[in-house]
Amino acid sequence: MSETPIASREAALRIAHAARTLNGLDVKAFVGALADRYDLPLTENKLARVTVEDLRELLAGDNAEQNCVVGVDIEQLKAVVSLFKGEGVEGSDLPPVEAYKDGDLPQSIRVAIASNRGDNLDGHFGSCERFLIYQVAPTAMKLVEVRGALDADQEEDKNAARAGLIKDCQIIYLQSIGGPAAAKVVRAGVHPIKVPKGGPAKDVLTKLQEHLLTPPPWLARIMGVPAASLAKYEEELANEEL
Repeated sequence: MSETPIASREAALRIAHAARTLNGLDVKAFVGALADRYDLPLTENKLARVTVEDLRELLAGDNAEQNCVVGVDIEQLKAVVSLFKGEGVEGSDLPPVEAYKDGDLPQSIRVAIASNRGDNLDGHFGSCERFLIYQVAPTAMKLVEVRGALDADQEEDKNAARAGLIKDCQIIYLQSIGGPAAAKVVRAGVHPIKVPKGGPAKDVLTKLQEHLLTPPPWLARIMGVPAASLAKYEEELANEEL
């Protein structure tokens, strides 16, 4: 039995909404047609790339060359494309992303969270559906991006592909990770931290914030700043040199 999921939770929700928009189109048949065209798993990343013309051909099936789509008008197709992009999807558990540009949060670092639902830290590195990407400063934090992870599982080395998705982060929090996968994450320049119990992402990040102004050695190394615990020794050395 294949371990490849049919669709991420978010993608399944968008497809269900789309099927209702298309005059109650049979969801199973719709999923089958999407899977034939885009391969499994169906993810929000793949759906977001679907165009009106793609849908027209998909629904026309063998009659695509005649541009035949029975019972579906252009406005319905446009509505489905919007739903596939996540616009107006009721029941979506994707947390809202906040606007951010470089420099908005001084003294901040970028942190990934392995997640399956909402804004929770509740995922294993090798199987989580998405990575929540936060910019974290001592007094503020922003969710700047949500990156779907299931597409990476189609790569020959899925752990390396997943590590590549978060290579711009300094830290990743996850419930668990295997040794070989952890090595690839570290090789990508990311420091993995296991939180087996998981919990709300912001609870974990709030604890991280407490250490950003006076970082312990491991965090200081990640941030590229002197460790607070070594400051007194540096001061004593400076005094000896005077």
